[in-house]
Amino acid sequence: VVLPAEFIRIAEESGLIIEIGAWVMRTACLELARWQRQPATAGLTLSVNVSARQFTEPDFVTLLATIFAETGVQPSGLRLELTESLSMEDPEASIELMHRLKATGIGMSIDDFGTGYSNLSYLKRFPVDKLKIDQSFTRGLTSNPEDRSIVTAVIRMAHSLGLRAIAEGVETEGQLRLLAAEGCDEIQGYYFSRP
Repeated sequence: VVLPAEFIRIAEESGLIIEIGAWVMRTACLELARWQRQPATAGLTLSVNVSARQFTEPDFVTLLATIFAETGVQPSGLRLELTESLSMEDPEASIELMHRLKATGIGMSIDDFGTGYSNLSYLKRFPVDKLKIDQSFTRGLTSNPEDRSIVTAVIRMAHSLGLRAIAEGVETEGQLRLLAAEGCDEIQGYYFSRP
């Protein structure tokens, strides 16, 4: 087994991430289209991580439109996860592209929030729906007062901006209880299921 931390880096350096990303997006949309046809799963959303290289490709929006047409998927069920650092590389270009993507009906989340160097004046302009709290903060939630303070602040900031907060990397019932008490909207991690 080769973990994503290793193969994604190599795929990005070699340029293969563009082809891999297109395959992943098409496969995800085919699966999502199947979900959308079944009453029991029609309301589910599917999140797909987007690499920096893929996000900045000039034909990224066109590629998505083509995939939507081919698969018959409703874009509203798709959520793109963009890393905080990716969206801050060229914030003005990112904002413009995010608005174009949002116009297709896609939802967007800022992934690994808190690990980059966000400029909050840009964050309020990003047309995203969710902030995803990085697992490095969730991990220390029950043992580190600083991590708990950061998680609480991110949840409150998300809510004050009209966004939902997601905590990733939840592994214990204690973490789950604290996140629920703080009003975290969505929670994911090994506590529920392995990837």
